[in-house]
Amino acid sequence: MAKKKTTEQPVRRIDNPNVMGLRGVVLDQPITETLDSNYMPYAMSVIVSRAIPEIDGFKPSHRKLLYTMYKMGLLTGSRTKSANIVGQTMRLNPHGDAAIYETMVRLAKGNESLLHPFVDSKGNFGKVYSRDMAYAASRYTEAKLSPICAELFRDLDCDAVDFVDNYDNTMKEPALLPTTYPNVLVSANQGIAVGMASQICGFNLGEVCDTTIAYLKNPNHDIATTLLAPDFPTGGELLCDMEELRKIYATGRGGVKLRSRWRYDKKENLIEIYEIPYSTSIEAILDKVAELVKAGKIKEINDMRDETDLSGLKLAIDLKRGVDPEKLMQKLFRMTPLQDTVSCNFNILIAGMPRVMGVGEVLEEWTAWRTESVRRRVYFVLQKKKDKLHLLMGLKRILLDIDKAIRIIRETEEEVEVIPNLMIGFGIDQVQAEFVAEIKLRNINKEYILKRVAETEALADEIADLEDTLAKASRIRKIIIDELTAVRKKYAQPRKTEIVYDHELDEIDEVEEEESYPVHLFLSREGYFKKITPQSLRMSGEQKFKEGDSLRMTVEANSNTELMFFTDQCQVYKTRASEFADSKASLLGDYLPAKLGMDSGENVVAMVLPGDYSAHLLFFFENGKAARVELKAYATTSNRRKLTGAYSDKSPLVALRVLPQDEELVLYSTEPRALILHTALLAPKATRATQGVAVMTLKTKYKLERVAGVAETGIVNHSRYRVRSVPAAGALLKAEDSDEKQMELL
Repeated sequence: MAKKKTTEQPVRRIDNPNVMGLRGVVLDQPITETLDSNYMPYAMSVIVSRAIPEIDGFKPSHRKLLYTMYKMGLLTGSRTKSANIVGQTMRLNPHGDAAIYETMVRLAKGNESLLHPFVDSKGNFGKVYSRDMAYAASRYTEAKLSPICAELFRDLDCDAVDFVDNYDNTMKEPALLPTTYPNVLVSANQGIAVGMASQICGFNLGEVCDTTIAYLKNPNHDIATTLLAPDFPTGGELLCDMEELRKIYATGRGGVKLRSRWRYDKKENLIEIYEIPYSTSIEAILDKVAELVKAGKIKEINDMRDETDLSGLKLAIDLKRGVDPEKLMQKLFRMTPLQDTVSCNFNILIAGMPRVMGVGEVLEEWTAWRTESVRRRVYFVLQKKKDKLHLLMGLKRILLDIDKAIRIIRETEEEVEVIPNLMIGFGIDQVQAEFVAEIKLRNINKEYILKRVAETEALADEIADLEDTLAKASRIRKIIIDELTAVRKKYAQPRKTEIVYDHELDEIDEVEEEESYPVHLFLSREGYFKKITPQSLRMSGEQKFKEGDSLRMTVEANSNTELMFFTDQCQVYKTRASEFADSKASLLGDYLPAKLGMDSGENVVAMVLPGDYSAHLLFFFENGKAARVELKAYATTSNRRKLTGAYSDKSPLVALRVLPQDEELVLYSTEPRALILHTALLAPKATRATQGVAVMTLKTKYKLERVAGVAETGIVNHSRYRVRSVPAAGALLKAEDSDEKQMELL
């Protein structure tokens, strides 16, 4: 008999003595059940109630904040402290005050995140284009609603949208805000949910209104003819690719290329960048340019700095002499975030379900939703007018025979019987009778009676007009168009992002990056430097040096290698091998003090190739001290060529060694004594000018003379000189361990 197959599912073991009040009970739960009962509700909450915007263009956090400000009277009133607004919003938003205030910051005019900010702010709200510019605390800033918010709340009291309970069922809040224009396309919005994300770029309000009006008049309208391209609050230039734009309009997915706007100051020989792409920040640009300068990929720049102030964003680039600014900017556009791509993913909640839609579908959904909102508003107004007409019709009957009404009231013995007697005497209902009974005696005059009769006729005409509006879709559509026209006239602004079409792009030949090739680097004791290719080296004879000069160091590298030259005046000069022309063995080479602009009497003592700055440097001084400094202490974000305080000046430098990894070194004193030291005993320091620690104890008249690797010495009996801790005096050097070789500064 065949065995029945069983499907085993992974289980979650719960070993908690307090589970269900039982101690020592272990429960097995299928992981699918855990996902279904725990993870899925969380995921749906993030998608529906937090990260994805709805058709009004707002996430719940935005809507709760703006509605709270509206109820606080901040649409027409004066500003109030942001902390007060945050506290009031917590009645609707169950999240902490920090999250609420961050929401307000993004909606604020001062942050410049939106084309049409909803919060009129006062104080420091940071900047969207700066990663490190922190906004002030909520107790220091003030805010109110911007005038455009009137378009969000105009129909709120006319039953245009549904109201729902807040999180603790103590008050009501709108499920959506009845925006009179497609805010979902005007206000940029992005969010990351569980398993999906949304990134909606903003469009110009005037173009959106024109497009919506054209769509309402003709559903087959070509959107690209009126909605030219996205618009961003940080400005910049949009490189228009019509094929990509039509793809975004059709599918809701794609990307647009943005680049910075700049100008050249010929007098100062500098470039000023005053608008950057919406997707990047000042700090990201500076970091990338500094990285490229350090890597030798950009050599045309002397310095780049942030000069942003109250007048706005500004990045200044100091150019080297003879640099073509146009070619440099094209190079920077290719290699840095000065040109970036803004991705689009129009994921919007429609009836609680996320949908990725093209602009045409968004307009279709918005017009359907707005049509229903207007219909509900018209119906609400209609009912109000019908109720008023109903009251006036009852009043009209009374006023036609006012003497009878007065007689009924006067002859009624009890107050509670006034209303029933009026209902019987004139054939009106209770609501009409109560309305009539509340009329003041002073209003029973001819003028009042004539006005009420005329008002009754006018109300009847208005009601007929409203009923006709509800019956005809074209009239609802006209109301929406009229509102869009009014919004456009009142709030539309010129585009901030300039559109650059293909035929307007500057055609500049791309400059090829300098080819990197192998070289041999030579440094002499008197400071002459040569960069020689392997082919030239093979064809050359003996290395030529100045009389009395000799080779200090040679190393294999490439033509773009970064170089650091340490001098005897505690300074280091940074440059690249590419700054030196290829030389020959028969030439003296470049004299570094002159080439690098060193101070008078300053001499090179060591050359270091930092690479990725992951190694350490060891400095040994005559007083027996040693300093281990992290190489990254010499890394700079700008193109600085000279660093002072490269090492301690308390004692003359004896040796400088690059330490990629720990090793054993031999220290020699003039006594003569020797000491074998493992570099792991030296703790690394981040400060360049540290004095280090004592490693070799010296008598008064002696000093540290040289340092070498164990393999570079003639020491035979290593155990005699090896130490386990420092400082130590070392051992007297025996004849069999002596080595007459002179060590070089490495």
